[in-house]
Amino acid sequence: MREQAEQHLRALAGPDARLRDDQWTAIDALVTGRRRALVVQRTGWGKSAVYFVATALLRAQGAGPTVIVSPLLALMRNQVTAAERAGISAVTVNSSNVEQWQEVYADVERGAVDVLLVSPERLNNPGFRDAVLPRLAATAGLVVVDDAHCISDWGHDFRPDYRRIRTLLAELPPGTPVLATTATANERVTADVAEQLGTDTLVLRGTLDRESLHLNVLELPSAAHRLAWLADHLDDLPGSGIVYTLTVAATDEVASFLRSRGIPTAAYSGRTDDAERRAAEDDLLNNRVKALVATSALGMGFDKPDLGFVVHLGAPPSPIAYYQQVGRAGRGVDRAEVLLLPGAEDEAIWRYFASLAFPPQEQVERTLEVLGDKPLSTAALEAQVDLRRTRLETMLKVLDVDGAVKRVQGGWTSTGQAWTYDAERYARVAADRSAEQQAMREYARTDGCRMEFLRRQLDDPEAAPCGRCDRCTGRTLPTEVPSLAAAQAALGRPGVEVEPRRMWPTAVGELGLSGKIPADLQAHSGRALGRLSDVGWGTRLRELFAGPDVDVPEDVLRAVVQVLAGWGWEERPAGVVAVPSRTRPRLVTSLAARLSDLGRLPLLGTLQRTNDLRAGGSNSAQRLRAVHGSLALPADLVLDGSPVLLVDDRVDTGWTLTEATRVLRSGGAGHVLPLVLALEA
Repeated sequence: MREQAEQHLRALAGPDARLRDDQWTAIDALVTGRRRALVVQRTGWGKSAVYFVATALLRAQGAGPTVIVSPLLALMRNQVTAAERAGISAVTVNSSNVEQWQEVYADVERGAVDVLLVSPERLNNPGFRDAVLPRLAATAGLVVVDDAHCISDWGHDFRPDYRRIRTLLAELPPGTPVLATTATANERVTADVAEQLGTDTLVLRGTLDRESLHLNVLELPSAAHRLAWLADHLDDLPGSGIVYTLTVAATDEVASFLRSRGIPTAAYSGRTDDAERRAAEDDLLNNRVKALVATSALGMGFDKPDLGFVVHLGAPPSPIAYYQQVGRAGRGVDRAEVLLLPGAEDEAIWRYFASLAFPPQEQVERTLEVLGDKPLSTAALEAQVDLRRTRLETMLKVLDVDGAVKRVQGGWTSTGQAWTYDAERYARVAADRSAEQQAMREYARTDGCRMEFLRRQLDDPEAAPCGRCDRCTGRTLPTEVPSLAAAQAALGRPGVEVEPRRMWPTAVGELGLSGKIPADLQAHSGRALGRLSDVGWGTRLRELFAGPDVDVPEDVLRAVVQVLAGWGWEERPAGVVAVPSRTRPRLVTSLAARLSDLGRLPLLGTLQRTNDLRAGGSNSAQRLRAVHGSLALPADLVLDGSPVLLVDDRVDTGWTLTEATRVLRSGGAGHVLPLVLALEA
């Protein structure tokens, strides 16, 4: 059977390919022993070869199709292509091919498919879970959990939907082999995943060294220096590669600047249109771009053997996540460059992502109190639970896996099952995340070998100096940045569009508001100086909002004037109105007054509070409830149908501006033009 396995491997990886000992051990355990196995091996080691070769052998024995739970679309596409090389028919079910789902299910049913790839989120889709999954569980020849560290809440990339895999495994007939794979699991995560797979799980764990990777860290004084360094030195790096950023906004910002400097690049994030993502992946695979500027959406499993470099513009909050991402490089070449360009703004972005952790006990209990036998949609729950949509959905998925709630057609219901808030567990996870952030700071500053540092973070018992990184060799990278002025100009270019709200949120019927916001109550498209997550003005704005309430600084005022100059109004505003800020009244009123003076526009005053303009309101329904009816026109303000410039400090949900606009338009204002300093995201 090993010779048969070698033949399948050569079809997959080329005529010179040979199975590693641990690859064969895993394949034999799956095919002969029908066991459950966890393979923890470095990126590029060949984990996918294990399940494709095992699939070919099992299918030849008459076994059913392999089901692979895979986390990312880019990874799925890579796997389909790889399977085709080995003569294996692979198909996917994901958000980008909804129209093909029924055809895919029919092909699986009639045995025309060898491998079905599904996202973890699909496992708890009511239609898939109730109608498709039982049949798959009963007939699957092999179940594969790719990037299995996502199962563990100790893992750096925990995804609640992965916990649903436990239900799938429990429904498998005895003797169905299961394989879990990951490159980024320390001992604690490995033990957690192995325990969830079963008591007799075979764990194969190897060294995590990557001999092709040459690690470097370069400390530069500002965001402009880092951006200029990329423009001036990216072409010096071998081949094509990936430039990782920490935010979606930065991908567009950085890619646009690099293109302006003659470097072919494309932006890639979770918000990128699927067709554009496919085109960008193809451009990188075929070396038509020097780099993709990407978030971690281009991460686990993206396979380009000759990827020559990975650069991080900003440090991820975990050295384990960092190891996983740099592992994209150097799989099929002798040398690949890896560079971290840390920034002072990284910490603020880490804090933002940390704020999305599991909610406090009172909010979880409120959710369980609201849910009953009748399904409630997430939008309906938002009206009663003060959590943002993403955080609410994550919490519901955790509760679903824990058996306290259930996702059904039409929303979520309570199971009535007793559930206890495990505060100690959530505190340990939060402490673990904090420790990972501290380790990332230490990685940037370490005097020792950088690869050894990363391997120790992953509990690699063979960790030792690599002899290749900048610390081992004493190598220093150039710091000259001739493009600095251009980078400063690009990052200093102010102005972001602020889209107005056009629909009232669901489930606020008691306010008498539903459906589309009438056109005569809507704001026009507005402007912000920048996003708080921007590489450029975001840094200055974060500094401003972190300090005391002050008059608008001169540099900020000058930039706002630039934004106004480039706005291109259909009709010039006839006056300036300020929103009564709870936290920054001095900043907002001074900004409105200065703009009135500079633009020779009447200062019409500040909207009045009819009651306390309440804080809180994390989601749309809650925020609208908090601000609705809280604003009114000053008694002496007469509006004559002319446009009004509406000034505020920042936009989060957008409902304060929407309510202020409603009050102004109802009171006789013409077009309302919102102007704010910062967008939250």
